[in-house]
Amino acid sequence: MTMSWPQMKPQRSSQAASGRSVGLVIFDCDGVLVDSEILAHELLAEMMTELGRPTTTAEAIREFAGRSLTDILKLIEGVLGRELPDEVGRRYGRRLVDRLRHELTPVSGVKAAIAELPYRRCVASSSSIERIRLSLEVTGLMPLFDGNIFSATQVAHGKPAPDLYLFAARSMGAAPGECIVVEDSPLGVSAAVSAKMEVIGFVGGGHATHNLAENLLAAGARTVLSSMSALAATIAEFAI
Repeated sequence: MTMSWPQMKPQRSSQAASGRSVGLVIFDCDGVLVDSEILAHELLAEMMTELGRPTTTAEAIREFAGRSLTDILKLIEGVLGRELPDEVGRRYGRRLVDRLRHELTPVSGVKAAIAELPYRRCVASSSSIERIRLSLEVTGLMPLFDGNIFSATQVAHGKPAPDLYLFAARSMGAAPGECIVVEDSPLGVSAAVSAKMEVIGFVGGGHATHNLAENLLAAGARTVLSSMSALAATIAEFAI
């Protein structure tokens, strides 16, 4: 099941981005680098349905996109009104890893787009370190980041808190004000905005809904792209 997204010109919020020195570009992973969100949320919808709460993939995306698995499981417990056995999360993880190994693809054009960038870069994702590595290895993107990957499991609070993006910037020796984040979820955009970073929203993943661009702008993204081919030129517009 893949939700199509029509080609569109970059959209911008009414607030113009001021010039800045770009010291680091931070990429979310799922839905930005790899087209994994549709796979993950199909499984989450199946899991919710199996637990007695019939859920569609679209509903799972709306409720859980951008969150860590730990936070997702807590939300599910709140919805169901009961604690989940530990095996539920482990079973979901095993099923997802299997799908990622056999079905995961990179976001269209992302490898060439990243190779074109003259800036330092890293990955900061709500997924575990193991899942990030798997996703980047399966899609051949790992060499582009020199092992610079950071996970919400390494900080106290996941998105929409700024902890992960601040941790990534600190680890890479970059000031928040010189970081640009590429994000596909409103929660992730909120996290980056809270960290005082500029944000480029991305709606080119297979999970993108018709109102995602609007939601990313509302969360604070300065511009929204539907194609990675425009990434280098868009980042250059932020630079002094």
